Amino acid sequence: MLIRCFLKNLSLILICTFTLSGCGDSENRALSEKTDSVFEKKVYKWKMVTTWPKNLPGLGFAAENFSKLVGKMSGGRLLIKVYGAGQLVPALEVFDAVSQGTAQIGHGSAYYWKGKIQTAALFTTVPFGLNAQEMNSWLHYGGGIELWRELYEPFNLVPLAAGNTGVQMAGWFNREINSIEDLKGLKMRIPGIGGEVISKLGVETVNIPGGELYTAMQTGVIDATEWVGPYNDLALGFHQVAKYYYYPGWQEPGPTLELIINKQLYDSLPQDLQAIIEVAARAINQDMLDEYTARNQKALDLLVNTHGVQLKKLPDPVLSKLKNITQKVLKDMVAKDPVFKKVYESQEAFKEQIKKYHKISEQSYYQAREIKN
Repeated sequence: MLIRCFLKNLSLILICTFTLSGCGDSENRALSEKTDSVFEKKVYKWKMVTTWPKNLPGLGFAAENFSKLVGKMSGGRLLIKVYGAGQLVPALEVFDAVSQGTAQIGHGSAYYWKGKIQTAALFTTVPFGLNAQEMNSWLHYGGGIELWRELYEPFNLVPLAAGNTGVQMAGWFNREINSIEDLKGLKMRIPGIGGEVISKLGVETVNIPGGELYTAMQTGVIDATEWVGPYNDLALGFHQVAKYYYYPGWQEPGPTLELIINKQLYDSLPQDLQAIIEVAARAINQDMLDEYTARNQKALDLLVNTHGVQLKKLPDPVLSKLKNITQKVLKDMVAKDPVFKKVYESQEAFKEQIKKYHKISEQSYYQAREIKN
């Protein structure tokens, strides 16, 4: 009895379904046409220029990963071709190329544009300043990204955080650094505010793209260089042209990489593609930090144990002097530039606020983890 009732009801359901399906063909077609009109089928083909050598591990891979992710998330509606430094424009001309529309999007570091906008350096890193975790937090929850976009708007650019290596190394040297006196007379590649600081100690500073650093060290054009950390530095072969590898990276504690997008072209995109760009940027921003955290120690082991690199810590008196000069340099920059002052004070206020909690959370935990049983 139950089976007969079930079959009868099933027959009624099928009849109703086929009837409704036949009656609703016109409605379904209308809905389909409406849906197609909502999701624009136009394919956008963009060029991304970068400050990194093509496919450089870490930094260069981030640009490639971003391109692939946007392509997949957009269903092929936004296709981005990545060019390494020098392939389309020189490394240090990425800012102008995107601003002018030669390329639609770029990947690099804001402190490379310090000559154009002094304040831009604050959006990469500040010596003895925020680490990667803190920098991300300031940008996304402390008002940093709004200040960044305000700064870049006159240049027709939209900036997004798009990578962070974590605390870097202090650099490669061909002489031991036992005191401040040992820095005097060196010619060193070191960009950003860190370069401003160390120049006060008699170091001649230059800004050379990563792809040119090996040759510059090998030929004696420079005596020392900071780049990133073991993962990248091993890939570029600095152990072949320098003997001493120093830490900690006082000059770049939380260096943020940036995506810069031509604002006019960004604003012309459908809103869903704009959202895809922002989500993909957030994804590679975190992914890069994850990658460096996973790979740095293995690379450092190879540098020290296989290649014989001498790993050394900068003496505390040297670090103390560098910190003292950093404070003076920043104070001077704040006094001269009201825009720099606005951004720096926002960053400093945020640092002071979160530093209190990090003393009882991060720092205390690291100490507790090292307690011997």
